Amino acid sequence: MSNDRPFSQRCRDRAADVWDASHDHPFVRALVNGSLDPERFKCYQMQDARYLEAIADAFVQIGTRCPNPEDKLWFVEAAERALQTERSLHLHYGDRLGYGPEDLRTLTLTPTNRAYQNHMLERTQRGTRLAALAAVAPCPWLYRDLGARIWNELGGAVDDDHPYADWIRRYADPAPDESMDIDELTGRLDQWAQGVGPAARERALTTFATSARYEWMFWEQAWTQQEWPV
Repeated sequence: MSNDRPFSQRCRDRAADVWDASHDHPFVRALVNGSLDPERFKCYQMQDARYLEAIADAFVQIGTRCPNPEDKLWFVEAAERALQTERSLHLHYGDRLGYGPEDLRTLTLTPTNRAYQNHMLERTQRGTRLAALAAVAPCPWLYRDLGARIWNELGGAVDDDHPYADWIRRYADPAPDESMDIDELTGRLDQWAQGVGPAARERALTTFATSARYEWMFWEQAWTQQEWPV
């Protein structure tokens, strides 16, 4: 595959199989058709709330590595959205599913969630700035793509009595002030890739693909309600 393609597209190409596998995962399929066990959804929501705290930390750390004030502000705002907008969604589900802030604070992370957070934070601290961005990019990008694909699949509408209608609408058509501008995200991937050599770009591609795999594993850990084996 040509290296002349934009770096962001090369990232998507590298993770194409994993991207499609997320769309086809049994958890996502059950969520779309409304048959998803509420306990599995609760597991997902609680683990995701803690993940969002970690990705907010990662955004802040990347921001501290940006000499450009515009970039710095963009990552600070990304962290704020992750903490405020997304967590409000989880608190909403907490009322419905029977958990509160203290339950989230004392939650034991699954092995997958722990490993994903460690991977992401390690790359933001020790990787190049491009690798740091590649580590956090799959989460917002994949969710936006999944939301659009699901919305098209449902014909652009979801019944009000669908048990997960609000989740589907949230990711299919997010309010502008509650969502990341994916074009700005991919634009930074493309721009920052121009400032490093081939070896660093290759490491960032691997980092992106690894995070995309963890995204699939995040559905899987909720579907199986994963626990530590010992």
